[in-house]
Formats: sequence, structure tokens, C-alpha cells
Amino acid sequence: SCAQPQSVQHYTFQLSKMERWNGRVAVVTGASSGIGAAIAKELAQAGLVTVGLARRVERVGALRDQIPKQFSANLHAIKCDVSKEEDIGRVFQEIVDKFGGIDVLINNAGIVRDSMRLLSEDSQGTQPLRDILDTNVLGLTLCSRKACNSMRDRSVDGHIIHINSIAGHRVLNFPHMNMYSASKFAVTALTETMRNELREMKSKVKVTSISPGVVKTEIIDAMDNHKDFPMLEPMDIADAVLYVLGTPAHVQVHELTIKPVGEDF
Repeated sequence: SCAQPQSVQHYTFQLSKMERWNGRVAVVTGASSGIGAAIAKELAQAGLVTVGLARRVERVGALRDQIPKQFSANLHAIKCDVSKEEDIGRVFQEIVDKFGGIDVLINNAGIVRDSMRLLSEDSQGTQPLRDILDTNVLGLTLCSRKACNSMRDRSVDGHIIHINSIAGHRVLNFPHMNMYSASKFAVTALTETMRNELREMKSKVKVTSISPGVVKTEIIDAMDNHKDFPMLEPMDIADAVLYVLGTPAHVQVHELTIKPVGEDF
């Protein structure tokens, strides 16, 4: 008989480690494009009931056409703006009511505001700064709280994964990254804070921060000065999510940093 290609063997091995998540519920924020879309598609193909949240909800629904038909029913789309607390409360309750609970949360939603300096007045006032913090910090925190409550209510071994950034570990000297970097440093601190809280609760829930370098997404495509940088693909981050989810129950990957070969940062 013919041996399977190496890529197929690798994918089959990854999915075998994901068997314990089969049929369980994953929520992915910011699932309409880029990293979030790649993660949502991979989780659906790994057998999880996957709920993609986004403001552009029609784009999440369109992802079903990009995965094999036998998995397309696993992917669900719900409109949600994670910068709004009322949206988070309503949508997470809808997910619990419809699917019975949340087992995996991927906090991927994040924004950056181009050319936003901290010490200069801006025609938009402080709103761009608030938008970044409301989405990248408060939204992540509130989504984590709702998901954790669902996991604890059912005493399940859930997993919360934050899509962080290398900008959450090193301040990059780019004007448009000023508040973004501060927000991602907050995610690094929140990951450790959540781990401590879960440990004090004697919870089986894991929390992981995945910090990519430059990833080819719509945000990067809009920045002319970044187009020649070495870049990761969204699928590289989706693979990392499958890796951390596939670890044994007693293993917690606390921080995973991923960079493209040749990156300067």
C-alpha cells in the first residue's frame, strides 16, 4: 500500500491529539478574517462545534465554503462587537443556551489604530485610544470571564487562549503601535493573573498566551512600510492553537512565541 504524504501524516497526528475536544464547543472572537478565520476553520475541521464571533458576521458564515462539506455544519456565525459589554453578555448567553456551554475560548479580536500617538492631540480625541483598550483588554477580559463561568459551572477542563503579540513583550518603535503595544503588555499580565486565579480556584481550566510576530493579515496589508518584512501566515497561528489544545490534561503551555525566520523584532 502507498504511504500517506508527510503533510497528511502530520495533520492526522495533530487531529488524533484533538480527539478529546470532538463535539465540544469553541468560541473564536474576531473570526471574520486573518488569524481568527484560520483558527475557526481548523477547529471546525478538528470536530469542535465552532462559534465564530465578528462584527462582519457574513464573512464568518462564508468560511463554511472554505472547508470540506462534512465539517461545514460545525461552524456557526454570530454577530458580536467585543468592545461592547452588552454584546458580550447577550452573545455568550445565547451560546450557552443554544450549545450547552463553552469549552474553548480563543480571544483573537484585536485592533490597532494607525498613526495614533499618545502625546499629541488627535482630531478624534481619545476615542481611538479607548477603542483599542475596550477591544484588546476589556473585551478579552469579559469574554474570558463569561467563558470561564460556563466552564466552572459544568466542572470541565476548558481552555482559554489569548492571541497576544510580540508587541506584548517588547515595545516596538512604530507610532501606530503605541497604545497597541500597551494593550498587548496588558494581555501578557492578564494571562498570568488568570492562571493564578484559576490555580486558587483549583480549576482544571488552562490559559495560554500565543504571541506571534508579524502575520500577513488585512491589518498588515494596509501598512505599506511593513510589506517587505518576513511574515507568518494565519495558518501558522492556527497550527499553534491546535498544538496547545492537543497537550495532555496536566500540561499547560503558558506562553508560546512564534516568529518568522529573519524577523528583526
